[in-house]
Amino acid sequence: MASNSRVDMDPDVARRLFEDGATLVLLGVPQGTEFGIDCNSWQVGPRFRGVKMIPPGLHFVNYCSVNPPSCGGEVGPKTGMFLSLQPRDILLANWDPKEEDLDFSASQNEEEVSRVRANLQDLDPYLGPYPYELMRKWVSLTDHLSEEVAKSLQPLSGRVRAYSDVVPEVDFRHTKDRAQQPRNDTACQTMKEGLDRLPKMKQREGTQLRFSVIPDKTYPPGATPAQITQCSLDFTYALESVLDKNHKQNPLNLLGELQFAFVCFLFGNVYEGFEHWKRLLSLLCRAEVAMRKHKELFLGLIAVLYHQLGEIPPDFFVDIVSQSNFLTSTLQDFFQFASGPGVDGALCKRAEKFKAHLTKKFSWDFDADLDDCAPVVVDLPEGFTVD
Repeated sequence: MASNSRVDMDPDVARRLFEDGATLVLLGVPQGTEFGIDCNSWQVGPRFRGVKMIPPGLHFVNYCSVNPPSCGGEVGPKTGMFLSLQPRDILLANWDPKEEDLDFSASQNEEEVSRVRANLQDLDPYLGPYPYELMRKWVSLTDHLSEEVAKSLQPLSGRVRAYSDVVPEVDFRHTKDRAQQPRNDTACQTMKEGLDRLPKMKQREGTQLRFSVIPDKTYPPGATPAQITQCSLDFTYALESVLDKNHKQNPLNLLGELQFAFVCFLFGNVYEGFEHWKRLLSLLCRAEVAMRKHKELFLGLIAVLYHQLGEIPPDFFVDIVSQSNFLTSTLQDFFQFASGPGVDGALCKRAEKFKAHLTKKFSWDFDADLDDCAPVVVDLPEGFTVD
């Protein structure tokens, strides 16, 4: 496989990874398949048998089948999975051509794994080295994402898919079920009529991402009109509810969930991950009172966003992130609350530096009145620098 970047590795690091790094042995993967691990991806060549020298820890493996040029060359939807690898681990998988997926059941066969381990030297020329030059970037994007959090969020099937695996709500095995379906032997008069005739679908059991449920109502049951107004401006009640239900023991795991959603979107093409990232971000950035209570959570949020926004091309925001001015308006609220009374001085100072960084990088003006649907930009004087 051909990597899109290559940096010479320090000999000591290379030796350590060669001795203690984990190995993915992937057999039968068709030539042309797009395969990625963490921040890098390749197109599989004829000699590909897997990846070696993988640093121990949490990794995101993703792949998608590609039709040969003679059949159009279309790229299929991505499938991904989070793997927690230990030193000298060997994971063995075979490509399932029918499912167009990797089957890791061979990893449960100790005899088969031992055989592969004994022949690892013969396999070595067919194993691509882990792109260690991008390891620092991967760690910066997942430093709050533990194996436990990733396991609790990914589908029970273990697969993170870019498409929804849906099945009919009713399987129509019985005549009475089919009889209740709208007739399809006449032309539809309206779009609504056509949609109503389609079978009702649901996501296949075990394939759903298990994100924290963010309450639709940001105020407590029985709230007074004054409380409803306050909780609609300050999302602290809703944030505390999510933390108490999902991350009570360690509130910083909410940042791990934010990173999980971002990785699923950025490297797995999972749009649901982007939508959850937006909802979590809005919840965090608009929790004014919580900023005075959870200093470490919000200091961590700034660091997480710094690395995440650094990975997205600036024009991406015009196309997706800035729709309805989401990001600029959300961060404007965050910076306003972070500079309010009672906020820790270190958090206030960090927020100001982050605000200046974004203003320089994306030319956003967070002090403007954000009523437009497009990002607000400010022209910086020539030679302007931010310390």
